[in-house]
Amino acid sequence: MILLSFDTEEFDVPREHGVDFPLSQGLKVSREGTLRILQCLNQHGVRATFFCTSNFAQGEPDVMQRIIAEGHEVACHGCDHWKPQPEDVFRSKEIIERQCGIKIAGYRQPRMFPVSDTDIRQAGYAYNSSLNPAFIPGRYMHLSAPRTYFWRDGVMQIPASVTPWLRFPLFWLSLHNLPQAMYHSMVRRVLKHDGYFVTYFHPWEFYDLKEHPEFKMPFIIRNHSGQQMVDRLSRLIAMLKERGHQFVTYHEFTLQKTQEK
Repeated sequence: MILLSFDTEEFDVPREHGVDFPLSQGLKVSREGTLRILQCLNQHGVRATFFCTSNFAQGEPDVMQRIIAEGHEVACHGCDHWKPQPEDVFRSKEIIERQCGIKIAGYRQPRMFPVSDTDIRQAGYAYNSSLNPAFIPGRYMHLSAPRTYFWRDGVMQIPASVTPWLRFPLFWLSLHNLPQAMYHSMVRRVLKHDGYFVTYFHPWEFYDLKEHPEFKMPFIIRNHSGQQMVDRLSRLIAMLKERGHQFVTYHEFTLQKTQEK
């Protein structure tokens, strides 16, 4: 099974590099990227999970309705991606459910920062996907954390996939910068070992970042961005479909594993 997801937030990476970048511009970038993603998914006939900030949900209601209408899952990604607050676990769920007229089952903390397990449970989420158990110094150094799904306080935890043993991350930056054949090989290794694969990207990766030096994006982020990233995602999906793998939403995965308990 393939759990494909997109952290659908307002683009704020330039702010990390000292660029004054307003919310309106961040939403514009992410809107364009999300529309490119939806077109790609539609062409392949696969569904994904979109972890959305309430900023994006309120700023781009037509895109949100398209995500839902095309059969994808909407989950929460906090409120303001630049300044996450503890109460956003509750606020984002209330805002997006009211805005979109749906029930939200899952949460992912902005930038995969730690989030209160108690808050996640009390907010009524069925799953939490806020862990990248990789071997990367900094916020992704989680060598003692489980590599695969587990339950905590009655809530399923769905970590991003990393390779067995070395815990090399197979998230967005890896598809940007590795030779695609190598990335595909590592994904297949995870699928053989774990039986499923979890990954995530961002809409702004599918925007033409290379055409905007004023954003001051590091090379590893702007590398293969825009249409090149659409093509890389398309080839990844095609490879997985050719091998007979099923694309499921995170909530569907949670329900299935809960029934198997």
